[in-house]
Amino acid sequence: MSQASFAADIVLIDLDGTLIDTAPDLAGAANHALHSLGREPAAMPVIRGFIGNGVRELMRRALAIQDEPSEAELDAAMQEFSAYYGAHLTAHSVVYPGVEDALRTLREQQRKLVCITNKAEQFTAPLLERLGLCDYFDLVLSGDSLPRKKPDPLPLLHAAEHFGVGPDSGLLVGDSINDTQAARAAGMPVVAVSYGYRGDMPLADLAADAVIDTLPQLLPLLR
Repeated sequence: MSQASFAADIVLIDLDGTLIDTAPDLAGAANHALHSLGREPAAMPVIRGFIGNGVRELMRRALAIQDEPSEAELDAAMQEFSAYYGAHLTAHSVVYPGVEDALRTLREQQRKLVCITNKAEQFTAPLLERLGLCDYFDLVLSGDSLPRKKPDPLPLLHAAEHFGVGPDSGLLVGDSINDTQAARAAGMPVVAVSYGYRGDMPLADLAADAVIDTLPQLLPLLR
């Protein structure tokens, strides 16, 4: 675990691959959509590498394994994906070990908590609710809550403004280049988790301010 120290009046935490292992259900929905369009299924490691830019981009990349899809094909795939994913949102998705303990401690420390994700609100809200994480967060920003999403800094800047602090008083925790790029653009420190979804990108290439192996390892880094 990397050593650093952060004030972190607000802690912003990514969802997929940081709080919750959602890859099994995302892969199930993607492969259902691929099958519906007569495409071959994609392997789990491949789908994992597509997570992080929202489900439409995930589905586009899954279709493009064979042929680049037309917008009409992508629209059709998204209809199948959304219906299936909505019905199987927590069939296999699980909260990562230690997450709830860490969130509880952060709340006890009077820090404001933000869930900040590129996942659409229609999936974010029920996912957090069903897996018992909803009440930990003071603010939830989904991929369609604002005009732009990570790696754009807008969601991070919005969260800081919402709580009346500067970006340097916040801390983003995430698993992908979208997170570190958004944080750098916002002027906010960023901690990367060593697990999660970053495709083939080496962990060092995320260029985070610190790296943790579990969310509870964040706690000693805060002041």
